[in-house]
Amino acid sequence: MKIGYARVSTIDQSLDMQIDALNGAGCERLYTEKASGAKDDRKELERALDSLRQGDVFVVYKLDRLARSTKKLIEVYERLAELGVELVSICDGLDTTTPTGRAMFKMIGVIAELEREMIVERTRAGLAASRARGRNGGRPKTDTKKVERAIKLYDTQKHSITEIEEMTGIKKATLYRALKARSSF
Repeated sequence: MKIGYARVSTIDQSLDMQIDALNGAGCERLYTEKASGAKDDRKELERALDSLRQGDVFVVYKLDRLARSTKKLIEVYERLAELGVELVSICDGLDTTTPTGRAMFKMIGVIAELEREMIVERTRAGLAASRARGRNGGRPKTDTKKVERAIKLYDTQKHSITEIEEMTGIKKATLYRALKARSSF
């Protein structure tokens, strides 16, 4: 059986492209999630790995969807090998059913980690350059008066969360964080 796994890092990103590619590769079952690749507790990845049986093929769009470090990638690969499961990475042209594919897997993992480290390095350098110019970066702070108004509307229990969002411009997640912070005091 071919089992596919797709992941994006943030809830704003779309899984559509990966899902289309996995379906095109003949996957019979898909596991998807929106979680950072740096996180170790990716529930859907664990569910996908737990569902694999000897002779199955585990398909990912790209290796970096599976793991962000060579160490983690090798750990997943060893787990697959113990189960008797092959790994296919569509974009990387990788298929571990062959000796060349197994060797390429290890080389691509090193390159993927290098790429990730270079992105982190460039991001840090850009943030340092911005700070040197007096800019702190990050998202703009939410207007506290709008948040307070949203909380008051919520407390009246006369409006839905969607209505409160429309009236105040405060996102649902921001409102829930404010409510949670308020209840912790």
